[in-house]
Amino acid sequence: MKNFALLGVGGYIAKRHVQAIKETGNDLIAVMDKFDNVGFLDGFFPNADFFYEYERFDRHIEKLKRNNIKTDYVSICSPNYLHDSHIRFALRAGADAICEKPVVLNPWNIEALIETEKETGRKINCIQQLRLHPAILNLKEQIASEKKTKKYDIDLTYIASRGKWYHFSWKGDIQKSGGVTTNIGIHFFDMLTLIFGNVQENIVHYLNTNKAAGFLELENARVRWFLSIDNNDIPEEIRNKKQTTYRSLTIDGKEVQFSDGFDNLHTESYKQILNGNGFSIDTTKRSVETVYNIRNATPIGIKGDYHPYCKLLLK
Repeated sequence: MKNFALLGVGGYIAKRHVQAIKETGNDLIAVMDKFDNVGFLDGFFPNADFFYEYERFDRHIEKLKRNNIKTDYVSICSPNYLHDSHIRFALRAGADAICEKPVVLNPWNIEALIETEKETGRKINCIQQLRLHPAILNLKEQIASEKKTKKYDIDLTYIASRGKWYHFSWKGDIQKSGGVTTNIGIHFFDMLTLIFGNVQENIVHYLNTNKAAGFLELENARVRWFLSIDNNDIPEEIRNKKQTTYRSLTIDGKEVQFSDGFDNLHTESYKQILNGNGFSIDTTKRSVETVYNIRNATPIGIKGDYHPYCKLLLK
């Protein structure tokens, strides 16, 4: 049994990490969040020490260390802009880090964290759960076996409805979250570059706080992408079913089905990490660079080879 601590336990994604810690047979000994809406812990780890303030959490972990109680892992579910600092805290506390996406907002922070790994002898494990999705694993194997000479034509559409609260939270602040492409898109860019190779061209057609669209030329694919948190962008037949999320990935006009199978991916991620097979921080370079370049690009407008959903933006 390993001892875990967790930063950002009050957030949505933290519940999946807590469940993964439980399902892999480990113990959560300390958690921290500046909000106290964490009653769900009673069903998992009621004895976990809870802290409002990061400074007291830091002191507690240090106290445990001095009393020879080892914190083996620190799981990081805090706001995106704090990941870099919280990873450093974990490593210097003598723990390995498990960090939600994006591991950092700026590409140059990756090299600095790799140096901190070397200095401390600890490891950063990055949650990139789409790499473990059965449908994506099958797709990767299929593409590798086809040895196609012509580039694949791909359309990626992902719409995850968010309410007004989103823009008042840290997620709505691009300096803290990286914006919509980072919040909901980075896993997909990681998956696409994993299967189809490095980015050769990165064009942004449209970019605002609610949605973004663009074109990626990869080594083996041409990708038109559209990401949105606007419920109005969800196809009417999906909205009529009261569904608030829509995912679509087509390759050469054929739909790739991967809407299901997301529920246990964090637990599978933890299993891999505990077996020494977690995704290292250098595996995140391409996706972090991609979303960084997107949010710092000047959109060219709805012209050229753009995603079909961009027609919605012209209305």
